[in-house]
Amino acid sequence: MKAIYPGTFDPITFGHLNILEKASRMFSEVILAVADYTAKQNYFNLEERVRLCKECSSHLPNVQVMSFSGLVVDFAKEQESTVMIRGMRAVSDFEYELSLALTNTKLNPGIETVFLVPSLRYMYLSSSMIRQLAELKADLTDFVPPQVAMSLKNKFH
Repeated sequence: MKAIYPGTFDPITFGHLNILEKASRMFSEVILAVADYTAKQNYFNLEERVRLCKECSSHLPNVQVMSFSGLVVDFAKEQESTVMIRGMRAVSDFEYELSLALTNTKLNPGIETVFLVPSLRYMYLSSSMIRQLAELKADLTDFVPPQVAMSLKNKFH
């Protein structure tokens, strides 16, 4: 069974990779789907985000990184996937993630959302926190893979 793990991944973190690794053990194929359009101001452009995701997930043979534009449910249909992976870090994520899952199911009733919880050591990680730490020149070793840390350092300094 093929699953899609969508997001902006701006940047991809150890938390994202932890969810991706879990999903790769549960499903025969996982597409890490990097969103072109987001309502957020991205630090990395689409090409940079896709490159970093490919580099960071290269150790997972059943993971493919692809970009998409438009609705993720349309992308899922194009890829013949009926499973959407979403990470849930805390209770504060629940309302947003539930709303998103219900909306996706309304748009495509064949989509099922599977929520995965990251390992405890990654529960607090968010891309926005990582960007703030990078701007303040913090050591990112415990938060993101080395190539992401270097890309952030180059972006901000």
